[in-house]
Amino acid sequence: MLPHEGVWARIGPSRIHGVGAIAIRAIARGTNVFANDQRDIIWLPMEAIAALPANSPERRFYEDFGIRAGALIGCPAHFDLLSVGWYCNEPAPGEDANLEVTGDFQMIAARDIAAGEELTVLYASFSRAD
Repeated sequence: MLPHEGVWARIGPSRIHGVGAIAIRAIARGTNVFANDQRDIIWLPMEAIAALPANSPERRFYEDFGIRAGALIGCPAHFDLLSVGWYCNEPAPGEDANLEVTGDFQMIAARDIAAGEELTVLYASFSRAD
């Protein structure tokens, strides 16, 4: 298997906000878009993040990429490990997300997605898997 096989998206300019995950080829409904990203998510208490200086680069990592679940926040084991899926934005107002999130944080195409389309997800659809 070559490194590009099974890759559906790359980071690119977003029409929604900053950068986003952009489909590099057509994606069929039901595809697990980031199936090859099997890195663990670690869960930290929100109070540990609140102790970081406001507006610090360190705190921004958690604000920009963290998965909030009650008093916890989920993130990669190290922020150097941010993969393409962590760059999915929420859809523009009035639009539906084209990805759905499973209980174990897999992102599944909710509909057929065209090449060049930005991948979007509702952040509220993330919940902590027990």
